[in-house]
Amino acid sequence: MSITIGVLQETFPGERRVAMVPRAMDPLLKSGAEILVERGAGAAAGFPDSEYEKHGARLVNSPGEVFRAADVILQVRTLGANPDAGRADLAFLRPGQVVIGFCEPLTAPRECADLAAFGVTTFAMELIPRITRAQSMDALSSMATIAGYKAVLLAADNLPRMFPMLMTAAGTIAPARVFVLGAGVAGLQAIATAKRLGAVVSAYDVRPAVKEQIESVGARFVSMELETAAAEDKGGYAREMGEDFYRRQREFLTGVLREHDVVITTAAVPGKRAPVLITREMVAAMPPGSLIVDLAAERGGNCELTRPGETVSENGVTILGPLNLASTVPYHASEMYARNLAAFVRHLLKDGSIAVRLEDEIIRETLLTMNGEVVHPRVREALGLPSALGSAAH
Repeated sequence: MSITIGVLQETFPGERRVAMVPRAMDPLLKSGAEILVERGAGAAAGFPDSEYEKHGARLVNSPGEVFRAADVILQVRTLGANPDAGRADLAFLRPGQVVIGFCEPLTAPRECADLAAFGVTTFAMELIPRITRAQSMDALSSMATIAGYKAVLLAADNLPRMFPMLMTAAGTIAPARVFVLGAGVAGLQAIATAKRLGAVVSAYDVRPAVKEQIESVGARFVSMELETAAAEDKGGYAREMGEDFYRRQREFLTGVLREHDVVITTAAVPGKRAPVLITREMVAAMPPGSLIVDLAAERGGNCELTRPGETVSENGVTILGPLNLASTVPYHASEMYARNLAAFVRHLLKDGSIAVRLEDEIIRETLLTMNGEVVHPRVREALGLPSALGSAAH
């Protein structure tokens, strides 16, 4: 028995990524799967239809054809992450079909319930647990790598000075001073990219354990003498802290920001609004001509003045609130995401079909809907539903 996997052209406005790229299909095809690709699905990311055909995919002309024939639908953005245009997909879904992609389950629980109502089995790629055997499936880290890289390029393009130190006939040009706030995957990539461009880089994170990682990519670790040992959850993400902590942190950071030309903020808590780390008063204390790139803009922003998707100027300081940065580097973003998806699908496969093995942590933690129900406990809680004892996935 083999499965049919469907790949669609993304419908979210401005989304240029595609869920599967030609080369990443190879291990799935070798496992016996058939892959259908909607014509033009990869064009915006730089993957022409001819490459999909060359690698063994079958091209079809419409999303309806993909939905009708596919057992598994691969998307970058499922309904939860594409709440308007994604509603058109609902009419095509059928009970037992498997949908895999970014779902925004903790902020869009109602859309999860809508998928459950159509009887589909849904897996959220942003819920891949951060454990060793799931590293090849960690799509959030893949996209954060691109966001951290692109944030520095945005900063370099918008800053009214150059990043590296230059010795010129007109004198020495001092290097830009870059401060990265939050040293997760995006932050570490931002540090490394800023260093490659010649900036002097410092970084801060509430998790003291990341000091060694920050220093390993060439930045100076800025420490705040506060109790932060409990700032990391069991999944390795920063957890939400109390308001008193954030108040003391803002007081500390005010002095640090005065010393830097560029600030890149990356602090996010899964399923929560991003913590405000930079207030209006802190921006006013920054030197004129300095710049903030707020990578948490999609979650409300780490800077009080951030406007998602816009550029703001306040007291001579420019604040960028970029959205969907991974989509601005669609070729490599799609390539990385497709490899994550392929590894996840292969993990799900058993004897040629999808097997929902609830004893497996990776499968259990990513499963959102099954058999007409929302089964993920955190999503059920957000919907006000009781624990799904007995029939639940958890």
